[in-house]
Parts: sequence; structure tokens; C-alpha cells
Amino acid sequence: MAGKDDKFWFYAKRYGWGWGLPATWQGWLVLLLYTGLVVATACFVPSDVRLPVIVALSVMLVVVVVFKGEKPAKWRWGKG
Repeated sequence: MAGKDDKFWFYAKRYGWGWGLPATWQGWLVLLLYTGLVVATACFVPSDVRLPVIVALSVMLVVVVVFKGEKPAKWRWGKG
């Protein structure tokens, strides 16, 4: 039987709306890759295209989290 950890890479936050830290190694890998690409962009990409590249990377991260994360259907108040 597959556990909860096998289904989602990111769990919904306990308080508020959205996602918390990654729940699996795949989620951590995605977050590490995103962070590395943002740092590399900040260091090596010319300043006139830096912001659009970081925005594109951030949109790609959100897309991955939406498809591989638990669906945060409503605001959570920490009850279960």
C-alpha cells in the first residue's frame, strides 16, 4: 500500500494557504535545482535579462509544485 509520502512531493501548509517544505527527495531536488539556477542566474546572466529569467524559473517551480503537491483547497487553521 502506498503511503502519503509516495503521492506528494510537497504537502499543503498546516497554517494558511500554499505549500511548505518538500516532503520527498524529489521535492528537495527540485527546490535545490531551482535555488542553484537562481543563484547562477544572479551571478552569470547580464542584468538586463536577469529578472525575466528568474521570473521564468519561479513560474516553472510553481508549475511543478501545483502538479506534484497536495492541493491546498482552502485556508487552513491548523486543525488536522
